[in-house]
Amino acid sequence: MMKRFVAVSSALAMAVALQTGAALADDGAKRGGTLIWAVQNTPRHLNPAVQSGIATGEPGNQLFAAPLRYDEDWTPQPYLAESWNTSDDGLTVTLNLVKGATFHDGTPIKSSDVAFSIKTVQENHPFKTMFAPVDSVETPDDHTAVIKLSKPHPALLLAMSSQLLPIIPEHVYGDGQDPKTHPANSENVVGSGPFKLVEFKRDQHIILERNDDFFIEGRPYLDKVVMRIIKDGSARTIALENGEAHLSGFEQNPRDINRLKKASGVTATSEGVAYAAIGPIAWLAFNTASDGPTGNKKVRQAIAYAVDRDFVNKAIMLGTSTPALTGIHPGSPFYEPNVETYDLDLDKANALLDEAGYPRGADGNRFTLTVDYGWAGIKAQAEYIKPQLKKVGIDVEIRSSPDFPTWAKRVGGHDFEMTWDVVFNWGDPVIGVHRTYSSSNIKKGVIWSNTQSYSNPRVDELMEMAGSETDPAKRKALYSEFQKIIAEDVPVYHTYALPYHTIYSDKVGNPPVGIWATVSPLDRVYLK
Repeated sequence: MMKRFVAVSSALAMAVALQTGAALADDGAKRGGTLIWAVQNTPRHLNPAVQSGIATGEPGNQLFAAPLRYDEDWTPQPYLAESWNTSDDGLTVTLNLVKGATFHDGTPIKSSDVAFSIKTVQENHPFKTMFAPVDSVETPDDHTAVIKLSKPHPALLLAMSSQLLPIIPEHVYGDGQDPKTHPANSENVVGSGPFKLVEFKRDQHIILERNDDFFIEGRPYLDKVVMRIIKDGSARTIALENGEAHLSGFEQNPRDINRLKKASGVTATSEGVAYAAIGPIAWLAFNTASDGPTGNKKVRQAIAYAVDRDFVNKAIMLGTSTPALTGIHPGSPFYEPNVETYDLDLDKANALLDEAGYPRGADGNRFTLTVDYGWAGIKAQAEYIKPQLKKVGIDVEIRSSPDFPTWAKRVGGHDFEMTWDVVFNWGDPVIGVHRTYSSSNIKKGVIWSNTQSYSNPRVDELMEMAGSETDPAKRKALYSEFQKIIAEDVPVYHTYALPYHTIYSDKVGNPPVGIWATVSPLDRVYLK
């Protein structure tokens, strides 16, 4: 007997609404117009199946549809799959695809395209945990995809939503060429999303037009989307202020955000769960395998007590960021705020350093540490801790890198003592959290693996259990214990969730502000 997954009843109801009367769900929605969207970077290409990152995701989710999408309550909703079932043992997930859906070239979308897409992502996407438990995908008919798992995989549904599983056409990508360098990633793109590619001109723009054969009747509302690539933050701010652009996502510069919050006719927001599925968290990471001071837990705890998280959030981030106490994003349903917070306490810091065997010398110093940072946006945090840690007798040398690859090589090669970093959760902890703390993921040369060389058998055990537990309450309890242990061991000192903001003109209806924000399909967005 098959058991329906969470919210499937409402999902089926939504599926009917989506196919037959979508416009009714968007009161006031108007058809027509060109949305001017200011984006920050030129993507390497437009295919999220083989490339992670928001630069590819923003246009990619307009061009390619996924089986599912998520609402603001983290509940899966139908998209290319009108319904889905999970077996009682959690080892089989069946997708029932929308009938009549086609790719942009008119070719019908079949279950074999789903199987092909999952295999392509498994073999080429950098997030290996997303579909690691998938053994096979059976296709008993053109509209049914049966996913067979080696173990229950609670992250699977999220991994089949926007950004992570675009359905790509087998008749295009199955021609034997390398999918990572396939010409259809950037030109003559064939997806099934709400918009079709007109032109991709690097460092200038990406122009999209409405897919009139989109599988959701009545959508998208917009005629055209022009994505202007404006790399300079001040230039984007001016474009948004004077109405030259309607929309921008992932804005994180505190001064620009606060300036735009005061602009008329513009909204700047990160309220609710915006960007929670991206889950960007900034932290001070330690090399726990060091023979020096950072290999000592009491030293790491002392540094955490000496670094003022409130100052970082209020003075450096100008109040635009959200304090983060653990490696799981505060917007996640698995976030555990009841952990050791290491509020500023220099007396405790000094006592711990004494206990760790690092007394002050005649000059007042205990030892010297280096701190790295990889890009200009996080330089102020690195500079802040130099005078701050001096207060407890730690002399800090700031080691800048000439470019991001140099920093990544140093940290990925474990050639560091402390570094400021930003890491993304990507929705479910299985996808973006485990990689930082799993002892099996200590891989020299790989940035954003467990570069801290952190190893705790109980943490490994908790992640293994939570990664195959399908009961949300039990998963939450497992991740609660996980976060409390991490807070005790301090392989990283968590400081804040990046202040990603969506900026939109008052002329924009249904702005993208959910968990995927601007890396979600914009089929519901309209111009007033």
